Amino acid sequence: MTQADAAGTAGGARVVLLTLATGQFLMALDSSVMNVSIATVAEDVGTTVSGMQGAITAYTLVMAMLMISGGKVGALIGRRRAFMIGCVVYGCGSLLTSLAPNLTVLLVGWSFLEGVGAALIMPAIVALVASNFGKEQRPAAYGLVAAAAAVAIAVGPLIGGLATTFFSWRWVFAGESVLVLVILVLARRFADAPADHRPRVDVPGAVLSAAGIGLFVFALLRTSEWGWFRPKPGGPAWFTLSPVVWLMLGGVLLVWVFFRWEARLVKRGAEPLVDPGLLENRQLTGGLTIFLFQYLVQMGVFFVVPLYLSVALGLSALHTGALILPLSLTLLAAAVGIPRFLPRASPRRVVRFGILVMLVGAVVLMALLDPDSGPEVVTVPMLLIGLGIGALASQLGAVTVSAVPDEQSAEVGGVQNTVTNLGASIGTALAGSIMVAVLASSFLASIDQNPAVPAGVKTQAHTSLAGSAPFLSDAQLEDALDAAGTDPAVTEAALEANDSARIEGLKAALGILAFAALLSLFFTQRIPGAQPGAVRAAGDAPA
Repeated sequence: MTQADAAGTAGGARVVLLTLATGQFLMALDSSVMNVSIATVAEDVGTTVSGMQGAITAYTLVMAMLMISGGKVGALIGRRRAFMIGCVVYGCGSLLTSLAPNLTVLLVGWSFLEGVGAALIMPAIVALVASNFGKEQRPAAYGLVAAAAAVAIAVGPLIGGLATTFFSWRWVFAGESVLVLVILVLARRFADAPADHRPRVDVPGAVLSAAGIGLFVFALLRTSEWGWFRPKPGGPAWFTLSPVVWLMLGGVLLVWVFFRWEARLVKRGAEPLVDPGLLENRQLTGGLTIFLFQYLVQMGVFFVVPLYLSVALGLSALHTGALILPLSLTLLAAAVGIPRFLPRASPRRVVRFGILVMLVGAVVLMALLDPDSGPEVVTVPMLLIGLGIGALASQLGAVTVSAVPDEQSAEVGGVQNTVTNLGASIGTALAGSIMVAVLASSFLASIDQNPAVPAGVKTQAHTSLAGSAPFLSDAQLEDALDAAGTDPAVTEAALEANDSARIEGLKAALGILAFAALLSLFFTQRIPGAQPGAVRAAGDAPA
């Protein structure tokens, strides 16, 4: 009996699995728990909605940049050690975040330290499941770990709403620190994943991939202030164009250089960070592409809808979390129910169904939003979007893992985590950028058309909001105008313009997310038409 077999059959196996599932729960929780509290956190640390958008994006971006390298580090120093070091870093980040007095400390604790910790933890979880359970036990173990992530996404908004409403959002991160301590104590029971060789860490490849991804997403974040192509007034210009253009081009170029470098390593017989040959696998690239779009839409929705509820309507974090709960319920029901009750369903059909339902949900919400709409308009769209996300979650993990031999599953897991976090970063950055840009233009257009606003005020508004406009509630805007001694007629006109502009910005963000969902349909042909087991039983290779 090997150590793995012993761990898999002993009573302690349940503790090991529960600990790994808890770690996965914690990683997924941070992606959804604070979205319902964006306005509260922003006010507490002295920043804006755009500042919080940057913090949320930076967290997933750090993971996307470091996930593959984190998997290599785990193979180098041992998966259990990487998992425990990651937990220590993550716990320190959570504790620092809970004490953050300003945005800078929040960025260091939440976005950077927690992101680095997660990049070590998540790849290690996959390998530790394999080393602690026999082959016959692994499917159920992986299923429980995946379910833990789905549960975290489902209950995250409600946990964040409860903590923020009755205590403080800081309690969420303080609680994470305590949970990390419990995980560290229980992690001593893990059987470490044996290394078949001592891997070589491809440092140039790690730097190139991280820099390329980082430059691209950073540029996307700056579009609201710098402009997409033409520089905004007061913003920087490089060769008469917005720096966004050059940074995006630089990011894409670095990613291309990265893959050329990896191909060169393979030709020399050296160990690459990522095998470029994986890109030739149609099933794998199809699954990864849909993963990218799923998380882009998912995190974009998780950013936009809470803003509508908490800022535009002024609802509490708890009320906001409760209204997002329908999405969580259908997500969990589909993610768990489809594999259980439809185990032989065609992955391609389920994925297409999920994308279409997600698309319909986004379009319905976009159509229903108007300045007079209430919180009830989000219920049906949330049910539909959650159902779509859950349908995708029920299939895509198996699609990507089954596309490669078992010995490459850990590498694919690292790439998959990179793609999902990249999608989350792009979704939050893109939705926020489009929302702010449309908000500013709509607000200024409304002010220009209102005869009650003096010409001098219109000129001042254009000068102040040429770069971007803050996403403010009516109360925040009214307080700011009163403090500036604004005429009541101008205040009323500004409030009307802000109300209309917020909705226009939100609808534009939902529109770009709906377009992304529609675009992903073109890649579903690469998803296999039958479940992996059924394909092999018929004597066919995966498509």
